[in-house]
Amino acid sequence: MPKKEENVWNRFSSVYDRFMKKDEAAYQDVIQRIVRELNPEDHVLEIATGTGIIALGLAHHIKCIEAIDFAPDMIEAACKKSKQSYVTNINFSVTNAYDLPYASDSFDAVIIANTLHIMPNPKKALAEIRRVLKTNGLLFAPTFIHAGSKKAAILSQLMSLTGFRTYHKWTMMSFQAFLEENGFSIVDSSLIKASFPLAYVVAKESETL
Repeated sequence: MPKKEENVWNRFSSVYDRFMKKDEAAYQDVIQRIVRELNPEDHVLEIATGTGIIALGLAHHIKCIEAIDFAPDMIEAACKKSKQSYVTNINFSVTNAYDLPYASDSFDAVIIANTLHIMPNPKKALAEIRRVLKTNGLLFAPTFIHAGSKKAAILSQLMSLTGFRTYHKWTMMSFQAFLEENGFSIVDSSLIKASFPLAYVVAKESETL
């Protein structure tokens, strides 16, 4: 991700949880849906963890989580929350999603929430996800979708003034098609009500690629 955007997210880290409060119900819904698909012994990777909202929500249900973000201040905030919650099975680290430092076939599941649409090169991230996922591993990719919603389009324009850029504006159908074009088969999908329409999509590596 560009250095300019890293700086934006670093500045945002101190108010991120308050900003996301409006979508707390949607995030709890996402967490519970993911929990139902995971096993207690699973090793999970979360990309773009932010302040660790999802990772902390999953920690007591699985063996361990690698939770990464490209913004150091976000990781610092997540580590602080983890210590306050006495959670010991999450490893938070500053890591580039385009160049994951993990061996192939390392994870039972990968989570990338509300991030692919703000990545300049989401195809590169998906290629790395495919590499580190085990055979039959699950990709959880809940993603805000902007296309087709006037409210989402207006909010996106307003947020861009503060430095938050949306590179990709998908509908539910075009987002699923994008995942399929990049080596995944859709396992489950539904729309969750949030401040933006939230496409909850679960996928596996396609056998035909």
